[in-house]
Amino acid sequence: MFFSQTICPYCTRAERTLEAHGLTYTEINLDLYDGLREQVVVETRHRTVPVLFDLRGDEPIFVGGSDHLLEYL
Repeated sequence: MFFSQTICPYCTRAERTLEAHGLTYTEINLDLYDGLREQVVVETRHRTVPVLFDLRGDEPIFVGGSDHLLEYL
């Protein structure tokens, strides 16, 4: 799962990376939800988008941004 914004080349990069690895994902566009961006920043301390989580296990794992995704995979 990842949080994105409408105009975000790094979000597009994350999408392409996930697709290249055959992984499915849910995208939540922060532009569509008032106050959600601030809540995500408070919870993760990650101020840029995308904000990625791996939900494949029992507990969600905070991955970080698109650069972190490349390292994570």
